[in-house]
Amino acid sequence: MPTPTKGPRLGGGPAHERLMLANLAAALFEHKRITTTVTKAKRLKPYAERLVTFAKRGDLASRRRVLGLISNKGVVHELFTDIAQAVENRDGGYTRITKIGNRKGDNAPMAVIELVLEPVSAKQAVVAEATAAAKRDADKAAPAAEEAPAETEVAETEAAPEAEAAATEEAAASEDVAEAAAEEKDAK
Repeated sequence: MPTPTKGPRLGGGPAHERLMLANLAAALFEHKRITTTVTKAKRLKPYAERLVTFAKRGDLASRRRVLGLISNKGVVHELFTDIAQAVENRDGGYTRITKIGNRKGDNAPMAVIELVLEPVSAKQAVVAEATAAAKRDADKAAPAAEEAPAETEVAETEAAPEAEAAATEEAAASEDVAEAAAEEKDAK
């Protein structure tokens, strides 16, 4: 059995708190951002992120589990189609809380909680793309590497006479340079 939260609940009883969190989550998924008190936002964050995780799974059991908590089918559909697709590359941190100051009437600290729908940072996207490209190249190189030894042996045998000719030319050129240097030395 999970340990109950310490201190007073958000509204009196546990049933009211569950309903309040479900309604806040439904409003968050519908509007993508809501303004509420800091305490409610902090309690809503893990609740909403768990629902987004269920939506990323996308199976029927997850949909039914979320429908048991949020009764609005339109909001659940939007969660499973739009929001889950927008955060599919994100490993967590689907929500962001920003404090905005105190409420005018009762001076309660207020916050904006919003869904983080921006793509993962460009640097991480580039790294992921480079990793995938390297893996593709390695997969293509593996079959080519098995065929490569036979091709290199043929290439080496064909290149051997050319290499010997190049070596003799270099040796002749170095002898010419040595003779020219010796003549200059004698001339002085």
